[in-house]
Amino acid sequence: MKKLIDLESWVRKDHFNLFTKFEEPFWGVVISIDCTQAYQNAKEKNQSFFLYYLYRALKAANEVENFKYRIISGEVYLYDQVNVATTTNRPDGTFGFAYFNYFEDEQQFIEQAKSEMEKTSKATGLIPSAEGANDIHFSALPWLDFTSLSHARAFGFPDSCPKISFGKMTQVHGKKTMPVSVHVHHGLADGYHVGLFVERFQALMNS
Repeated sequence: MKKLIDLESWVRKDHFNLFTKFEEPFWGVVISIDCTQAYQNAKEKNQSFFLYYLYRALKAANEVENFKYRIISGEVYLYDQVNVATTTNRPDGTFGFAYFNYFEDEQQFIEQAKSEMEKTSKATGLIPSAEGANDIHFSALPWLDFTSLSHARAFGFPDSCPKISFGKMTQVHGKKTMPVSVHVHHGLADGYHVGLFVERFQALMNS
């Protein structure tokens, strides 16, 4: 379900009108997330660390309203819920896109994610997400401890989905950290909103 935003009365009207005129309306940052407790919790549960932190990142995104705005045919909509579009590695060294929904129940989310990712890993070809889809575009680069990241973009394609990428986990003096890149459409979200997401994501990783 989605709700049409009245642009004339929207608090972000001026921001939206400005940044939607840009050839590149996305901006992004890379932050470091403390994974020490989360990694330990995942291993104690014999659970995929990727799905452990993916669930928490998606949960955090669903708690920040600006991560649920999408632009469709020039209009802004607020979705009740945002879901996952993620890259999934294949045995031949390529990747495919897997899509699955957010569930508040973590186990239900993980079971669905495993099923969809397994299907994608055995399939061929790509199925990019559609315009206005209520997805978060996730990707994992577990080989790279990156400090910056850019995305391939077709500027003619009307994209407004946030993009969150996870890097290689490293350990220094017993503390495990992981770089996380967050890119958002500036007409829909600012640094304040990314800060809310990061704060909530870190809290969920610490719990």
